[in-house]
Amino acid sequence: MIAKAEGKFLRISPTKVRQVMDIIRQKDADVAVSILTNLNKRPKEYMIKILKSAIANAKTKGFNPEQLYVSKIICNVGPSWKRFKAAAFGRAASIKKRTSHIRIELDLKSGE
Repeated sequence: MIAKAEGKFLRISPTKVRQVMDIIRQKDADVAVSILTNLNKRPKEYMIKILKSAIANAKTKGFNPEQLYVSKIICNVGPSWKRFKAAAFGRAASIKKRTSHIRIELDLKSGE
């Protein structure tokens, strides 16, 4: 692991994030950013921000961004916000607004 970045308590469901994560796993860092910018999914906004932060962290350590790839990407479940809405016969139905913790780690390409 050369550099990492993490976004916590993001207000999006982890299952939706994992669909986008599978697309950029093991890709070059530059390619992953370009894939995410052209994607039409909501988690891309969070993931672009975290990925650019990881690339910036690698730059400050003195590494070239063209040599980096996404070595590890994880989405863990954060705490859920519990809300209620009105249901039939005076009852209340619960709503869980889920949150996510996204972690992206970058590493050097093999052979460099």
